[in-house]
Amino acid sequence: MKILQLCYKPPFPPVDGGTLAMNSITRGLLSNGHKVKVLSVCSDKHRVSSSVAGSEYERETAFESVYIDLSVKPIDAAIAMLCGESYNIKRFISKDFNNKLSEILQADEYDIVHVESIFLAPYLPTIRKYSTARVVLRTHNVEHRIWRQLADTEKKKLKRHYLKHLALALRAYELDQINRFDGIACITDDDAETFKRLGCRKPVTVIPFGIDTPIYDNFEAEENTLFHIGSMDWQPNADGIRWFLHDVWPAVHHDLPNLKLFLAGRKMPDDLLNANIDGVNVVGEVPNATDFMLSKQINIVPLRAGGGMRIKIIEAMALGKTVVTTNIGASGIQYSDGENLLIANTPEEFMTQLKRCTLDKELLRRIGDNARALVKKQYSNQAITTCLTQFYDSLIQ
Repeated sequence: MKILQLCYKPPFPPVDGGTLAMNSITRGLLSNGHKVKVLSVCSDKHRVSSSVAGSEYERETAFESVYIDLSVKPIDAAIAMLCGESYNIKRFISKDFNNKLSEILQADEYDIVHVESIFLAPYLPTIRKYSTARVVLRTHNVEHRIWRQLADTEKKKLKRHYLKHLALALRAYELDQINRFDGIACITDDDAETFKRLGCRKPVTVIPFGIDTPIYDNFEAEENTLFHIGSMDWQPNADGIRWFLHDVWPAVHHDLPNLKLFLAGRKMPDDLLNANIDGVNVVGEVPNATDFMLSKQINIVPLRAGGGMRIKIIEAMALGKTVVTTNIGASGIQYSDGENLLIANTPEEFMTQLKRCTLDKELLRRIGDNARALVKKQYSNQAITTCLTQFYDSLIQ
């Protein structure tokens, strides 16, 4: 099978949840003998790494990218708002990207065009014009739901109003587009049910994140350590950490003074980098995410907005880490609270769960072992890729 994979940011090297999700699809398809070509958007925010040039990845995928200026322009945003358009989507419309896509489709024939995220839906007419391939939309989230959740937690009235507009405009666009594709591949059951409830009439399947991360049995983690790792230019991550530091950490640090918190991730905001908070170490981007996670004990993911599946949680669970997160953070994961993951939605609940973890080492070990077993059973990339190719086949037939 020949597949053209369109990515909304460079999927290699896989450095965050979105790139990990896209790269796992690419790797899974290649390992199953399919031919995959990758065309990606790149921007000032997400550049193509120098490590791609001449790499095995570039050779295997015939990787190409097109630069799009995705910077937020206030005047354009205001015009989109006045016109009732989704500025989230309009930023991704590019003549250069459209021309490159047209060139690729005219140069070769594909069985499947796999579109990563609703942000690249504006190019569907071009795909239809130059290709007879079945077109699959891979949804990483129900995007409008994230912006609505951010609006619900925003305290500033003007910003809250704008976030609500973004959510409504994006919702209208998502609902208009989902039935224009041949099939929808959601990352969670909840997202799939949401699209069906909103009127999706096309075939929908659930293809969660697949992981082949080695399972580490022997590692030494620093005692009494919490950690968070994630791309901090994704607004829900930054929002969640700011809330945790302001509403949760003071009481935790008072009652558990030996506990240390380490914050890692790309694009760490200046207000967090320059924060001087007792017991908190802001390390920013780390050279090796796996080594960082292995060196710490408890993963906190205090998300208050989000959708899809949090890939970094799956990674941490695969490494045998105990994860404490919110219902939103755990959404899409087939977890059992208290067995392979711990849920906390309020400052008081975070305090309770962190006290349990620090005072009961057996609980910490048991949750981590169960988490690792769950990932090995439910999120094998080989099994997930097989499900995806079966979905492709059903659309072609």
